[in-house]
Amino acid sequence: MNTSDATLPPLPEDGVQTVLCIVAHPDDMEYGASAAVAAWTEVGIEVSYLLLTRGEAGMAQDPSLIGPLRETEQRRACEIVGVPDLRYLDHPDGMLEGGLALRRDIARVIRQIRPDLVLTANFEVEAYGGLNQADHRVAGLAAIDAARDAANPWVFRELRENEGLEAWSPRAALIAGHPAPTHAKPVSAQHVQAAVDSLNAHEAYLAHVEGHPRPEAFIPEILREGGERAGTEHAVALRVFDL
Repeated sequence: MNTSDATLPPLPEDGVQTVLCIVAHPDDMEYGASAAVAAWTEVGIEVSYLLLTRGEAGMAQDPSLIGPLRETEQRRACEIVGVPDLRYLDHPDGMLEGGLALRRDIARVIRQIRPDLVLTANFEVEAYGGLNQADHRVAGLAAIDAARDAANPWVFRELRENEGLEAWSPRAALIAGHPAPTHAKPVSAQHVQAAVDSLNAHEAYLAHVEGHPRPEAFIPEILREGGERAGTEHAVALRVFDL
């Protein structure tokens, strides 16, 4: 590895104590980003997951059965990377609607948790070699908007007046899987393995997706590519916005 070719500086993390990860579905955090989560929790940083849906429409079976199944698998994935706080908003899977209601729900959780960093996933129209899924696009944009909403005491005043939730501004918003990353979170081989294991925890879902590659076949490669850009062996590449 030629570290002189590295282009991504390390993610600024001085004083970071709490991270909130906001994604649309069970398994969305497990495509590489969970390696960063494993690294954070290993050093005592508190990480919470907020899932906007339960992923109940993601498999060709009765959604009333799939929702609980996917929650069980997500809880196991969270355990692997050291996340005890898993929350859901229960918006409908596959029909996630952007707008004030979703932004308010996310802003509420941001004010409750008061995270230093908010992390979400790529919400570009084109992503991962094709067209990004509709819920992913809605979730990422809503997460970014809600991070700013949570900081403004005059937006969603009812959160403060009726629920006692004072305004809170995260330090930065992080986007995993973005095509133009600005920073990297270096991770160890153990964190890479935790990321692989966390995706493998979604056993029923992976079995349902025809032709899905084994996590151990592509997750380490994603993180190795991030490491090459950061001058380390492995890293999670992130687009970072100072809030």
